[in-house]
Amino acid sequence: MINSNLEQFASDNYAGICPEAMDYMIKANQGSAPAYGNDEWTQKAADYFRELFEIDCEVFFTFNGTAANSLSLAALCQSYHSVICHETAHIETDECGAPEFASNGSKLLLAKGENGKLTPQEIESVITKRADIHYPKPKVISITQATELGTLYSIEELLAIKEVAHKYQLKIHMDGARFANSVAAMNKSPAEMSWKSGVDVLCFCGTKNGMALGEAIIFFNRALAEDFDYRCKQAGQLASKMRFISAPWLGLLETGAWLKNARYANQCAAYLENELLKIEGVEIMFPREANAVFVKLPEQVINDLKAKNWLFYTFIGVGGVRFMCSWNTTKGRIDELIGDIKTGLG
Repeated sequence: MINSNLEQFASDNYAGICPEAMDYMIKANQGSAPAYGNDEWTQKAADYFRELFEIDCEVFFTFNGTAANSLSLAALCQSYHSVICHETAHIETDECGAPEFASNGSKLLLAKGENGKLTPQEIESVITKRADIHYPKPKVISITQATELGTLYSIEELLAIKEVAHKYQLKIHMDGARFANSVAAMNKSPAEMSWKSGVDVLCFCGTKNGMALGEAIIFFNRALAEDFDYRCKQAGQLASKMRFISAPWLGLLETGAWLKNARYANQCAAYLENELLKIEGVEIMFPREANAVFVKLPEQVINDLKAKNWLFYTFIGVGGVRFMCSWNTTKGRIDELIGDIKTGLG
């Protein structure tokens, strides 16, 4: 039986609630407060996002990332439009058709790109493939930061995509499931990595960064957020006790824990990568740039690790094993993992 108290490397979703998020949730639990986001916690959290991103943006909160991505994409598209994304994008591989469902049929158009990243050339080739009325009209470019393969778009790469988007009058959506990790890794401001680089709407994840649940949808282009509160309500994403999503967010933001947690997770992944590189027969698959390490291991070693109750993901079409570090990963647990890999390799 798996010991649930032991840290695992399958996902940063496995980690518990960080102290700062828990502390603010407990504070928000004192007495009563107006429902449906009309409370001071939600207002303060939204204002803090505006301060953090240096812009008067519109902010909405949802329970999870699938809803955040799908509803924000639906706000950018009509049902006859299409969204260009990487073939490994989460909206394509792991959201069960939710973007298409939420938009009443907007089609995802897939593009290739090395290390999980879209390129201007690949995007333009998809846009110009067809222009007839029988084909869903491209309307949005969706990028993931950090990508599904743990890599990062540089500011220069983001600006190049922005040029293509402007050329063809497309909007840019950013899936920021690990946006905090990318900010920590690149040492750039959230503004530089989002709206200053052309992003119209960002889905900023709290769950993977130390919260129990909760995502922030940030519209930098406020006009695109018209009636978005109704869209959230219709989709069952308007929390009645919204303060229990927004207060933990405020805890992460006011204390700086959002960046501290991300920086620490990245550091753990760097340590894990360095230890893996010392082992003969182990191959790192993609550049380790945030908090994920993708590694090729012999099938027997993978089976041995599973037999020892290690939890991790393997990905069809990508291959190998992904080890993900989080805010509560420990060096000791990494060392245990490395020891079992060494044992498996003999």
